[in-house]
Amino acid sequence: MISDIVNVIFCLGNCVLLVNLRRMRLEKCWFCSSTVYPGHGVSFLLLHVFKGYITLLLLKIFHFCRSKCHKNFKMKRNPRKVKWTKAYSRLHRKDMTQDSTFEFERKRNRPERYDRNLAENTLKAIKKIDKIRSDRASDHIKNRLKTGKVQRQKEARKQLELGIHLVKAPLALAQDSSLCLPKIKVNVSQAQTEENQPMEE
Repeated sequence: MISDIVNVIFCLGNCVLLVNLRRMRLEKCWFCSSTVYPGHGVSFLLLHVFKGYITLLLLKIFHFCRSKCHKNFKMKRNPRKVKWTKAYSRLHRKDMTQDSTFEFERKRNRPERYDRNLAENTLKAIKKIDKIRSDRASDHIKNRLKTGKVQRQKEARKQLELGIHLVKAPLALAQDSSLCLPKIKVNVSQAQTEENQPMEE
């Protein structure tokens, strides 16, 4: 578990190495890209041990939000091919990822001199940007749902054609020929009709 101070102990023969990972920050899950809060999730340390030396090289730390993500990582699954991950939704354009409003939230590692007017304008702009982003997100969802709506309408129309006798009364169908499906006439030869007649005793 990740806590304020994580003590990781490695035993190499007679030597014990204690690593303190002092982290009180919100991490991103390596597999599903959701937030890992302090005290939650699993950390996977990728280490390199040199032969003949008592040295460890910490190559990378993978953070996982839950055991589901950790198990998928161990099974060597690709997050871009698993449907419930954010990487999949970004790749298949199911999520609004490339939008100009995200540019405002980007980290800028340059110091800014404090200016009261600039701070006020920034706070006003944040509210506007949030509103614009929420509007665009709702439009994105509506556009995605349009295709499903058309498909559902087609399926409903097909179902109605097949089961029209359940909706309309048989007399109404007999009076109005446009409501029922066209009848197909099949020509049967005389030889077939003679074969199908019952045998006489």
